Order: sequence, then C-alpha cells, then structure tokens
Amino acid sequence: MDPQVMNNRKSWDEYFLDLAQKISERSTCIRRQIGAIAVREKRILATGYNGAPSGLKHCLDIGCLREKLKVQSGQRHELCRGLHAEQNVIIQAARFGISLEGGVLYIHGATPCAICAKMLINVGLVKIICSQAYPDKLANDLFIEANLDIKII
Repeated sequence: MDPQVMNNRKSWDEYFLDLAQKISERSTCIRRQIGAIAVREKRILATGYNGAPSGLKHCLDIGCLREKLKVQSGQRHELCRGLHAEQNVIIQAARFGISLEGGVLYIHGATPCAICAKMLINVGLVKIICSQAYPDKLANDLFIEANLDIKII
C-alpha cells in the first residue's frame, strides 16, 4: 500500500465517531440528533440513536412536548417520549445477549446525562469518547468516581 495513503488513514477513534455520526442521522428527536456505537476490540457490539420506542409515534411526526412546554435542555427528562442513544445501545445489546463490559462507547453528540451515566457505569464500559461536552455536573462527578475515562474529540 502507498505510504502516503497510510498516513491519511483515520484513527480508530475518528472512524468510530464518524460511524456514530452516521447513526445519528436516524434520530427522530427534534431537539438533537445523537448517535452512539459500542465497540470492543475494534468490533461493533451495538448501535443506538435517540428517538421514541419501537412502534411508537416519533417526535418528528407528532411534535415535542418538552419543546411545547419550553423545558430547558437537561431538565424534566420524564416528559420526553424518546430514549437516549446511549440507552438504545444498552437495550439493543441486551436484546441480543451482548455484554458491553470492557467496551468503549462512541457518541456523536454530547457527553451522557446523569441518567445515562449511571447505566453506562453499570454495564462495565472502560471508556466513553464523544464529539462534544454536555454540562451535567452530576454525570461528570459519577464518571470520575467510577474511574470511567471520558474523552472529547
């Protein structure tokens, strides 16, 4: 292979973040499009994007209650009919009997919220790599206490 071509190859982190970005294109959330991909030993375990549960109407179709009520980002998660991309990764892995322990989660979008942080800690991930930060102090504190490495690229 031409050495020039080899020098232009994306890193594994860039590659999986690009895949997470592509996955985010399936999102049905009006507010933000998030995609996530769980990987272990450079192999894809599960993917997820944010949107309504399977078989239910999507916010793109019926509107966003949080938007209508002018709920600020990061608040009143219980009013949202959608699941976060991270939650969908965990659910997909569970449905197919795939352990995420020892894996890395790549997220196109913000770092996880506190709700997702608690779930991600419990599945045994070793690292989370995101494309941007999300200002959730509790989530950050939980990740630090759990010694779960978070990296923003």
